[in-house]
Amino acid sequence: MALALLGSTALGTMTAHAADQEISWIYCGDKIDPIHEKYIKEWEGKNAGWKVKPEVVGWEQCQDKATTLAAAGTPVGMAYVGSRTLKEFAQNDLIVPVPMTDEEKKSYYPNIVDTVTFNDTQWGVPVAFSTKALYWNKDLFKQAGLDPETPPKTWAEEIADAKAIKEKTGIAGYGLPAKTFDNTMHQFMHWVYTNNGKVIDGDKIVMDSPEVLAALQAYKDIIPYSVEGATAYEQNEIRAIFLDGKVGMIQAGSGAAARLKDTKINWGVAALPLGPSAKGEGTLLITDSLVVFKGTGVEEKAAEFAKYITSPGPQGEYELQGGAGLTPLRPSAKVDEFVKADPSWKPFIDGIAFGGPEPLFTDYKGFQNSMIEMVQSVVTGKAEPEAALKKAAGEIEAFK
Repeated sequence: MALALLGSTALGTMTAHAADQEISWIYCGDKIDPIHEKYIKEWEGKNAGWKVKPEVVGWEQCQDKATTLAAAGTPVGMAYVGSRTLKEFAQNDLIVPVPMTDEEKKSYYPNIVDTVTFNDTQWGVPVAFSTKALYWNKDLFKQAGLDPETPPKTWAEEIADAKAIKEKTGIAGYGLPAKTFDNTMHQFMHWVYTNNGKVIDGDKIVMDSPEVLAALQAYKDIIPYSVEGATAYEQNEIRAIFLDGKVGMIQAGSGAAARLKDTKINWGVAALPLGPSAKGEGTLLITDSLVVFKGTGVEEKAAEFAKYITSPGPQGEYELQGGAGLTPLRPSAKVDEFVKADPSWKPFIDGIAFGGPEPLFTDYKGFQNSMIEMVQSVVTGKAEPEAALKKAAGEIEAFK
């Protein structure tokens, strides 16, 4: 009888496991963050019969894998993607909306919800966020006869400081990355948003404007004092040069501060310098999101889990670990304590109010390539800013 009961219990357990519904999750990176593991288990504990199954895929392949599976009609439940792709996914009917309540929208810093919004609908849940600030080498400033405690506040000051460093020390005053790499477009957008510029407004291309032209002209003006051969470098390579003390200023994320603390560099970090049309401190607001794919049968529960894992408690633990280059998505008492303990975080948050999202295009790669080509043509001297801007503005019409 005991054996029969044991068999019955085992069969019941097997049936329960078989009945578990699964949310598959393409998780970008080398390993699952322990904080996410913790909250996956907590959510499963609160949702009997449901399992979350992450599949770790390297950064370079994860988004392509999620896209390929969805296009083939075998989508995963959820994936980690760059928010820039949401419009393309939505227009191809591959993902479902994940609408936010007014209360949920208000919980975020300004403009962040815009990074996942298309046609007044939210198509993803922000899970990671980055902004940029200006880092400067105080010793190089001093050697160049500049005040080491006073970073440039405007583009004009930034260009003048870069010129002084280059001419007085022989070391590059600024590190401008222009490699054929997505970050080249991102770096330029930081200049656009520190001059009250825009690329697209709704479905109208508005890039050919005085504000954006001024940003491209500033690129041309700072190149003589920047690291030579800008097209050979992306942001992490420029950051490495700064960490080696071989460049006066760079714009980089919060992760650079964590690395600088392990060097002998005498450094400072401040808000990005402003262009002549700026309304306040700005930056490009880059988010990655969790998207819920269509046709899995678990859409509703996947959306519920996506909101849970990115809710203030779990998200706050995840993003405030330091060193990952993440900026907090939401204001909170915990963030205030974090900034008070480490004031180097302040400029990354201050730039949010006048920042702007990555422009959403149906063919994001086509848009990105046109922007990179525009930047490269100016920094190499192959085109003047006005001509390069008009050409790119015409090209990206086809990608919106």
